[in-house]
Amino acid sequence: MAAALLARAGVGALRVIDRDEVEESNLQRQLLYTEADARERLPKAEAARRRLLEANSLMSMEAAIADLTPETAPDLLGGVDVIVDGTDNFETRYLINDFAVREGIPWIYGAAVGSYGIAMPVLPGETACLRCIYPEPPSGAQPTCETAGVMGAVTSVIGSIQAMEAMKIAAGRREKVRRKIFTADLWNGPVRETAMPAADPECPCCARREFAFLDGRRRAPLSLCGRNAVQIHDRMRPVRLAELAKRLEGLGAVRWNEFALRVSLGEHEITIFPDGRAIVKGTTDVSVARGLYSKFVGN
Repeated sequence: MAAALLARAGVGALRVIDRDEVEESNLQRQLLYTEADARERLPKAEAARRRLLEANSLMSMEAAIADLTPETAPDLLGGVDVIVDGTDNFETRYLINDFAVREGIPWIYGAAVGSYGIAMPVLPGETACLRCIYPEPPSGAQPTCETAGVMGAVTSVIGSIQAMEAMKIAAGRREKVRRKIFTADLWNGPVRETAMPAADPECPCCARREFAFLDGRRRAPLSLCGRNAVQIHDRMRPVRLAELAKRLEGLGAVRWNEFALRVSLGEHEITIFPDGRAIVKGTTDVSVARGLYSKFVGN
């Protein structure tokens, strides 16, 4: 929603970053995509690029089919006026926070699950950062879009608020950004805004300038948003998908295009991307995922 609104508002340049591909389950809340995108299993970033250029062909539009990691953050997040959070996990949000604070780039935090959503601006040097308010990611099992669902109306509201604040920054009107935390439960109520707390003088990120998520100390193979899947993102080496497809012939059903290769192996499915990243579906066990990667893709 935020990307669509920013494109239609006439932003000069937009970069969409997503590591995943379109699935039918996305369509009820991710309004950029269609059933055709899901049938083709298009990468979300590429599908978004095509759709957004249909709305604004004059803007510069980049589709980054990539995982946001400490290594890729400078290329993926650098050189922009504002970052809009559309992620689905706390680890990546803390990474964004580290990079934005270090580089002095404003970013707009946003999250939604079930009927509840939250949005908040982070203006380095002016407001509290994410770690001032939430010093550590929540522990234990958390509700996800798979376990609790998420309503499209909520993601639309949160995306709209994020887009509005991003527009103010892009237009050079940073002073108009609302220093508020917006929360809404659109099913049960209420909808409210609360004042952001002051920056924590002991914050490890914006006060002590310790960027643990950006320097990789807090990075681990990531179990994705409750989807019975593990992403292997620490390989980061080029893979020739055509050659890999030939090697995997006869081992399982293989489909591939320029964006990704997918092989079904009984109860597991592995999707491999050209940069060497992979998503292993059918398990949440990191050791199982690593084993399958090593066996079928290589060390």
